Amino acid sequence: SVTDLLKPTIDYLIKKGKKVGVLNVHLYRPFSEKYFFRVFPKTVKRIAVLDRTKEPGNLGEPLYTDVRSLFYGKKDTPLIIGGRYGLSSKDTKPEDLIAVYENLERNEPKDHFTISITDDVTFHSLPPSAPVDVTPEGTYEAVFYGIGSDGTVGANKNSIKIIGDTTDLYSQAYFAYDSKKSGGVTISHLRFGKNPIHLPSYVSNPDFVACHVPSYLDKYDMLKGIKKNGTFLLNSIWDKNEVLNHIPSSMKRIMAQQQVKFYIIDATEIAKQVGLPGRTNSIMQSAFFKVTNIIPYEKAVENMKQAVEKTYGKKGEDIVKKNYNAIDKGSEVIEIPVNPEWKNLPDEKREGEKYPEFIEKVMIPINSLKGDDLPVSAFASREDGTFPAGTTQYEKRGIAVDVPEWNPEFCIQCNLCSFVCPHAAIRPFLLDEKEVAGIPASTKLLKAIGKGVENYQYKIQVSVLDCTGCGNCADICSGKKGVKALNMKPLESQQEEVERWKWFDKNVKYKKI
Repeated sequence: SVTDLLKPTIDYLIKKGKKVGVLNVHLYRPFSEKYFFRVFPKTVKRIAVLDRTKEPGNLGEPLYTDVRSLFYGKKDTPLIIGGRYGLSSKDTKPEDLIAVYENLERNEPKDHFTISITDDVTFHSLPPSAPVDVTPEGTYEAVFYGIGSDGTVGANKNSIKIIGDTTDLYSQAYFAYDSKKSGGVTISHLRFGKNPIHLPSYVSNPDFVACHVPSYLDKYDMLKGIKKNGTFLLNSIWDKNEVLNHIPSSMKRIMAQQQVKFYIIDATEIAKQVGLPGRTNSIMQSAFFKVTNIIPYEKAVENMKQAVEKTYGKKGEDIVKKNYNAIDKGSEVIEIPVNPEWKNLPDEKREGEKYPEFIEKVMIPINSLKGDDLPVSAFASREDGTFPAGTTQYEKRGIAVDVPEWNPEFCIQCNLCSFVCPHAAIRPFLLDEKEVAGIPASTKLLKAIGKGVENYQYKIQVSVLDCTGCGNCADICSGKKGVKALNMKPLESQQEEVERWKWFDKNVKYKKI
């Protein structure tokens, strides 16, 4: 699986004067000695065998032991070492493979090594070499950050088809997901170029980065590795005068240092206007073709509309027209000037909360998409792979654009909102006199209604940072006099609810009625 990446890596090393090569085994178990030695160069002095498996208790991994057995008893046997790569879909990069060749050049090469990880417990890992770019010349690389169920992945698959079918460019795509069924992070890695692309790895140095979810700005290091004169496209819920107030200093610094072109488009609002709330995919896809000009924009729009007709034609003309409108409005991108003075901006100082050790050392890096950087020691005492229970209380992703606001005047205390919430982010509370005395300022309460609760006060409390903005609660709310008690409001307007939720969660006890 890694040989496609080894080939351009070897070409890079040969240009540097290294005498290296790769032998790819296609037929295994039965393993052919005849065919192996037919292609094996007799001048080879050292061999590193890579296995994508781990066999605890064995003398070595399968291919490694078989290759050693081939040379048993033969004269001028080369030095043979073995190592592991790619377990659990760990991404292997060119610099990891170069580290294998550098290991072979040592006076005493490390045997039974691992690559792509930092093993600071048994110290079997090989540190990667300096980053290298083995991408074929003229290849355009793009990375898209989306959220599960927003259509980003589907739109990018269509983009690959459009470019592959209508141009003479080769194309490649990889898609990374987290474990959530929907509402999780999705990252699309796309490559286009005039030469065949054999790179089974994620994009590390993109020409283009798109952020489809505004709340990702201060969560993920999206511009890491972006190329000089690259492009950054943001789905922004803020206008051109406000957006810079929400861009982290670290991101501004990279944009200035790399002379990045910065564009925004309010795809969230456009999706609402055209009748497709939450479906920003067609808008952002159209904006991608507008700012990159990989193919003429008019041609891209035509092909996108053909794809819409094919995909949604059976759902009716109304759905097709809405998607057509979304595609047309994707051209409404606005370029934001990048200030060269941002080059020296310091990072903002953040004083976060104190969390348990596991949350600090393992969960927070994983949620920041930096889990690949964790050393083996981070999992000490958790060799069986178990995680402590109740870790979601620390996640607080804050991914919703709009969250519910409770208006007690129209609440009938039916609790259906809490019943339909798929993430338990909206909950009813009953407070006794002692609890009422300590509530945060400006907290609205209702006198509880129903048998056995006459002495309590009632409150619907929303955890706005856990809410995903699905709107189920507002949809189910019956309210009074035709007015709902729950209405969706921008997340920024509900920041007071963050601390209020913490207080209710900590101080209000369960009541036995």
